[in-house]
Amino acid sequence: MSGNLLAPEWLRVPEDANALAAGVWSRNAIRSADGVIEIAGVAASELAERFGTPLYVVDEDDVRARAAGAKAAFDAAMGAVGTTAKVYYAGKAFLSTAVVRWVAEAGLGVDVASEGELAVALAGGVDPARIGVHGNNKSERQIARAVAAGVGAIVIDSAIEVERVAAAAARAGRVQRVRLRINAGVHASTHEYLATAHEDQKFGVSTADAPGIVAAIRGLPGLEFIGLHSHIGSQIFESGGFAEAARRLLGLHAGLLAGGPVPELNLGGGFGIAYTSADGPKPIAELAEGIAAALAAAASELGVPLPVIAVEPGRSIVGPGGTTLYRVGTVKAVSVSVPDSSAGEPATAVRKYVSVDGGMSDNVRPALYRADYSARIASRVSADHPALVRVVGMHCESGDVVVRDEYLPMDVGPGDLLAVPATGAYGWAMASNYNWVPRPPVVAVRGGEARLIVTGETIDDLLARDPGAPAPGP
Repeated sequence: MSGNLLAPEWLRVPEDANALAAGVWSRNAIRSADGVIEIAGVAASELAERFGTPLYVVDEDDVRARAAGAKAAFDAAMGAVGTTAKVYYAGKAFLSTAVVRWVAEAGLGVDVASEGELAVALAGGVDPARIGVHGNNKSERQIARAVAAGVGAIVIDSAIEVERVAAAAARAGRVQRVRLRINAGVHASTHEYLATAHEDQKFGVSTADAPGIVAAIRGLPGLEFIGLHSHIGSQIFESGGFAEAARRLLGLHAGLLAGGPVPELNLGGGFGIAYTSADGPKPIAELAEGIAAALAAAASELGVPLPVIAVEPGRSIVGPGGTTLYRVGTVKAVSVSVPDSSAGEPATAVRKYVSVDGGMSDNVRPALYRADYSARIASRVSADHPALVRVVGMHCESGDVVVRDEYLPMDVGPGDLLAVPATGAYGWAMASNYNWVPRPPVVAVRGGEARLIVTGETIDDLLARDPGAPAPGP
């Protein structure tokens, strides 16, 4: 079957518009014999009936396995080149006390980027010594709370933070371990807003400024310098960018050894996942091996021993295990005039707009980054032929897109339950109350059981924040 003229080149017409693409869906997602999508033994229809829609669903065993897999991959890769690894879960992807417990039990630390994330990590019971604190504008209160909690490392993002962290450490009577974030200048092959090592941006300090800042850190009795930090971007499929950043950082690291020990080097995270069948991220073990090989070669050339290597995966651990469920409300066919080189004149193509009961308030990435996702009807199978659809939200914005381009059965219609995979990262974490829409709940599924791990909001919850609103009735 030929494709729709409106479809992007990467999107192929599926042989079966009911099939779940391998590598895109969570490991325990299947289409059951009765045609309903099940995740970890729980039917999507049962989840929607019990918890409502929109609904974030997290495959607990998938997340646990990916956390353990990341730890094993970096332990093995760094062990093979004569050093050790520390793996932190980047909490900004999605953080709840349940997730903190899952990753901590897999041997990971937790990386936090705000006072709230620090509070969740501590409430989840992770050892504070396994917490890393990020942020380009950390408040004095946030720094004080992190120091008082005994976090394992605070990442210094600018020269002005050196004195702030030192002052907090002095007040607490502690010696605080710190890293210095470096803008390595490596441009990751990712969306412009996701690349975080361009020279002209808000994170980190230049390699030229680093020696002076490190000297200032070393000159203060309340601080212990443990190494450099870098983060080149997000949703990266290859190890080349990480390898180049590692080489640059290790060169700076080697120069700093003359002034004292530099026991660690943190290369950040950003490992990508598959959102569609066209995506092909490398397995985490392959990425770890590529980074380790580059580090070993650079260390040999510089004549320095390899430090402990730290990494901070987030999306690659929690992203694939997440699925969002929606209910279809309306469907409309829109005819669009498009150039057709084969016909020599404009042709008309039809795109079906499938509107669901969520949207940019529960997943802003398509609107913010033009991120692509996949979708399937979750409540049934269909023998109808595939039709090009755009799944859109219910918000008052033309850019409120959930899945920009997908093929679903032609008979997709009101009442159908839709499942969008790979939403475990940056869905709930970036959710909002735009149009006064309550944020959905999050449920974890495991072994045929489902349980709430984040309670959803109600309109009464939102009104309770407005001092001018009357109190809800009994």
